[in-house]
Amino acid sequence: MTALVDQQARSAAAAPSLFLRMRRSRWGYVFVSPWVVLYLFFGLYPLILSFYLTFFNYSFVTPEDRTFVGIGNWVDGSTDPLFWKSLFNIVINQSTFILLKNGLGLLIAALLFRITWGARLFRTIYFLPVITSTVVLMTIGDNLASPGGPAQKILIDAGIISGPAFWKSDDTLPMIIIAFINTWKWFGISTIILLAGMYGIDPRLYEAAVVDGAQGRQLFRFITLPMLRPQLFFLLVVDIINGLQMFTEVFSIGFNIYGGINHQALTPVLYLYAQAFDRSNVGYASTLGLLLAFLIAALTVLQFKFVRSEID
Repeated sequence: MTALVDQQARSAAAAPSLFLRMRRSRWGYVFVSPWVVLYLFFGLYPLILSFYLTFFNYSFVTPEDRTFVGIGNWVDGSTDPLFWKSLFNIVINQSTFILLKNGLGLLIAALLFRITWGARLFRTIYFLPVITSTVVLMTIGDNLASPGGPAQKILIDAGIISGPAFWKSDDTLPMIIIAFINTWKWFGISTIILLAGMYGIDPRLYEAAVVDGAQGRQLFRFITLPMLRPQLFFLLVVDIINGLQMFTEVFSIGFNIYGGINHQALTPVLYLYAQAFDRSNVGYASTLGLLLAFLIAALTVLQFKFVRSEID
């Protein structure tokens, strides 16, 4: 017993104290400190302030007229029909976008995986829209899909539609068209990530399957797709988070901050922006922002719990 106590005492004496460990790593703290300071001032402080403002009616114009409303903003935000309308718009948009973007990315990744000549050139070409400005691509996409644009002219000539479609005034088409344009911009991300996943698959799996008589489609269905589940799960999580934060795409394509006359292109971030800077209702806008943050966190947790469990 005495020997054990002596050994523990020697171990405690040999272990450096917290102050000594911090002193030895002082240069690490020096280099990390700018990021910590920036996070405290531009990350943590705004988060705490926005949570504080949710309990008040607060305006930039007349800050002296701030009034305490308790949980009134939270109740109004959770029952606001426009907020739920904006979420419904995102559901329409992301349902189309996720299928198109990841489906197209998977197809092109499978094609690039098979070619040997010019693979780097094609990867660069497919990735160029990703590094292009969102405003530029949305403006080009708006012109292409406009009633007098080439896309609708091709559809009219092919007999698919009878005449020009003024899609911006429709209830559901705006979010679907935006999803198509967004697919054009972001499918390169899915292509690169899924292509990297394909290169990480053990070739011996394909060799064993070929020996058993498997062919191209069977190899893709029973080996490639199951082995790409982690990459597809990652893309799903990122796409949903980015979709709920959509702002630039709708604003740059010509809709106002309320998403049009019937709010057909309204998004949650666009709505809280309108509350903060058009109606100067900062307390309510802060509430909507935190409700959106909680929703994103809940959806992410659910995806990790249910979707990831199937992958593991």
